[in-house]
Amino acid sequence: MAEQPAMSSPLGVLVIHGFTATLESVSALYMPLRELGIPVRMPQLAGHGASSPEALRGVTWEAWVSDAGQAFQELRSEAERVIVIGHSMGALIALNLAVLYEGQVDSLVLVAPALKLASLLAPGRPLHFAAYLVSRVIRKWELKPEFADKKNEGCAPHYAWVPTDAVVSLFELIKKSISLLGYIKVPVFILHNRKESTVLPESAIILSDSIATDPSEKSIMWLESSEHQTFCDCEKEKAVAAIIDYVSGRIARRSSAV
Repeated sequence: MAEQPAMSSPLGVLVIHGFTATLESVSALYMPLRELGIPVRMPQLAGHGASSPEALRGVTWEAWVSDAGQAFQELRSEAERVIVIGHSMGALIALNLAVLYEGQVDSLVLVAPALKLASLLAPGRPLHFAAYLVSRVIRKWELKPEFADKKNEGCAPHYAWVPTDAVVSLFELIKKSISLLGYIKVPVFILHNRKESTVLPESAIILSDSIATDPSEKSIMWLESSEHQTFCDCEKEKAVAAIIDYVSGRIARRSSAV
């Protein structure tokens, strides 16, 4: 028998995975969030989770934002406001949702937000001017999972490669998201890996300095050892605990305001 929808919750949580990622990359968050007694959605974005990365060929950032937006709207049928948690590209999508659904987003938790990538072809990097040309010549972009703790290499957080046109669309999403930073006014908790080799740590500083959120409502927490796959690496318990603590605080604050 299908479970009947509960009365509207003051808060719900939407978790958005990263570029090329599987749901395994963020699954460590699911049960701890559910145990808080609030509704949770964890959508799989277009082109992700398929048997082949070819599923991503031709898929654009607009489709990823649309999928996340649909999950957001479904969650809103159960929750008055939504905390959006995004990892990497998912953090960029979270920023977009905060603008698209202004007044419906309670707060953002942005983990390794992919504003400035290590790749020299990415926006803001020296060779970005050549990115489109490279995408016409090289059709596959190889991906290698990076872990600080080699025992976690059994985790499969993303595809082994990605169609290069999808990478170009990710670059477009980065530029779009940067243009929105001045419109972000909701509370923001940023969690970043100080030594990772995929998203430059300065991304967290750029984000914190550029958003319009009141200084008292934005904070950064640094993980000292983890690589990019935060929820599959050596400090995943610390990362999950920090996020659960933050979400619990938002729940308590929301409850006291009602």
